[in-house]
Amino acid sequence: MSDATLHATTQDPDSFAVQIADQVESFIVAVTEVAKGDEPDSAVPFLLLEFSQLLLAGGRLGAHEDIVPDERYEPDLGPEADADELRERFARLLEPIDVYSEVFDPYEPRKAPVPCRISDDLADVVTDLRHGLAHYRAGRTSEALWWWQFSYFSNWGSTASAALRALQSLVAHVRLNQPLAELDGLDTDEELTEDALEEAAGRVMAEELAGPLGLGEVE
Repeated sequence: MSDATLHATTQDPDSFAVQIADQVESFIVAVTEVAKGDEPDSAVPFLLLEFSQLLLAGGRLGAHEDIVPDERYEPDLGPEADADELRERFARLLEPIDVYSEVFDPYEPRKAPVPCRISDDLADVVTDLRHGLAHYRAGRTSEALWWWQFSYFSNWGSTASAALRALQSLVAHVRLNQPLAELDGLDTDEELTEDALEEAAGRVMAEELAGPLGLGEVE
């Protein structure tokens, strides 16, 4: 299935597969445009919206019964598209708010938060979604849906959820005129305890972020 036939009129627009594929493609196209940096002031609110919409598709996949692909072994898709450029563009665009802290599994007690990057999350999610979209465009609908469902549970669902929480928190800090802790010099390769994260955090006043985030001037 080519790009031209992705939204062909012969397909039922109300079908589950078409709707999920539309949401996946919409997310990829949208974040790729944001990464160009043409409108940096609206990047964070726009990403908040895009992740929210993508996770609706994820929720539908998660609530759906287990999807079984037509073929026993996944067909070879060839080389994966490189997401490093996307990652690097977002790292520059989101600095210094790229790094945040996250607890991977809320059901595992006493797990210390670890540093993550929104730019890494975006690249990882897009990589997973592109993989399924390649199957969909090749006409392997069940394979695409299986991959999107499987990777939602195993990777992109939790990754997108974590990024959404970070973006929502960031926007809330600015809108509520609350100081925001900046992870000054924090490296995502470091193993840091909660105390170390707290010690590493500096203070960035909301008015310093309101302009770059396109949220208006904070009084």
